[in-house]
Amino acid sequence: MTLPARLLLLADSRLPAGGHAHSGGLEPAVTAGAVADVAGLARFLRGRLATAGLVSAALAAAACAHAAGGASGWRWDVLDAEADARTPSPAQRAASRAQGRSLLRAARRTWPHPALDALAALRAPHQPLVQGAAAAAAGGAPPDAAAVSAYGAVTGPASAAVRLLGLDPLAVHRALADLAPEVDAVAARAARVPADWAGLPAPSAPLLDLYAERHLGAGLRLFES
Repeated sequence: MTLPARLLLLADSRLPAGGHAHSGGLEPAVTAGAVADVAGLARFLRGRLATAGLVSAALAAAACAHAAGGASGWRWDVLDAEADARTPSPAQRAASRAQGRSLLRAARRTWPHPALDALAALRAPHQPLVQGAAAAAAGGAPPDAAAVSAYGAVTGPASAAVRLLGLDPLAVHRALADLAPEVDAVAARAARVPADWAGLPAPSAPLLDLYAERHLGAGLRLFES
């Protein structure tokens, strides 16, 4: 799959959408001693990709399809409720909505589109919904939205690991390169949007949920989530 330049902007960590303030659960995993080196990071990223990453990518693909075809009546509230149902941790829901709000602000300035304006009625939509709608606004299709989301599910925590643990950036990027086929596989699965959103993937990651709740009460932390 080749992403056009406009979609590469959406995948770029330098997009001013506040992603740098979130570790995707990596910081509490480090605090718990579950991640201490590149090998541990690779295991964490693989697990996150197969669970929360798949959920986010599937929601992004569904949002992209809806943005492209829902001009007669967008139902963002319904898809947002599906995202809520797949995010059992209150801390994770809050983080997703905070990132969604920031991304929506950047997306509406970068790729003006009626679907994004309609999504803004939610005030703080989940991040994957904004990713998908922004991908549609940038001329992308559901597989593109899924790819951007799956990619971000591993690159965000990987970047946080360099800052938290002082890992060798070259070694971290080697780990990301090794994960690339799995990122593609997750994106391909996520891109198969069912007619009924209730059929979207919903794998669970209880440990990530527990980490998120523990992180919320931490007295000292570098990242918001």
